[in-house]
Amino acid sequence: HKAIRRQRQMCIRDRYENYAVGGSFIELFLAPVTAALAVKIHAQIKELKANWLPLIIGTAVGSLASILCVLFMCRLFGFSDTLTVSLFPKSVTTAIAIPISESHGGVSAITVISLMFTGMLGAMFSPVLIKLFRIKNPVAAGTAIGTSSHALGTTKALELGDVEGAMSGIAIGMAGLILSLIHI
Repeated sequence: HKAIRRQRQMCIRDRYENYAVGGSFIELFLAPVTAALAVKIHAQIKELKANWLPLIIGTAVGSLASILCVLFMCRLFGFSDTLTVSLFPKSVTTAIAIPISESHGGVSAITVISLMFTGMLGAMFSPVLIKLFRIKNPVAAGTAIGTSSHALGTTKALELGDVEGAMSGIAIGMAGLILSLIHI
């Protein structure tokens, strides 16, 4: 039994070391990306100050709508409480979503998959939905994208315009804060 236990521990350590190598590569790019987004946000500080209330209200309503939709759909389809809790934080950034999910008994792998799916859908369809619903206000568009589809959506918002990208970047953080406060 000791030999098997030791072999498992070595295998887990090897997996973690491989993960750490990949994670450090991603971490290498995280600081420059964050700085670039901060520069975009700072460049739009006047727009942010002029629209702080719609940004807060839009993010709060969007975050609440996301949670209620997950709850409704999970109950409609008879999903377990574990799956429901795993899907709740689907619209916030990974660094916030995983601890929220795990702290309430969710499965982090399911949370990550739902995050990726949500982000990809937001990045793919947000420009189409903005045109379909004739959203002309860049603050509204950016807030909606950042609140619903976190970082992947924000990359698309940055392509749409500087205001959209900055508001989306702010909305990501605010949505994470709102969800954290709701789940305390």
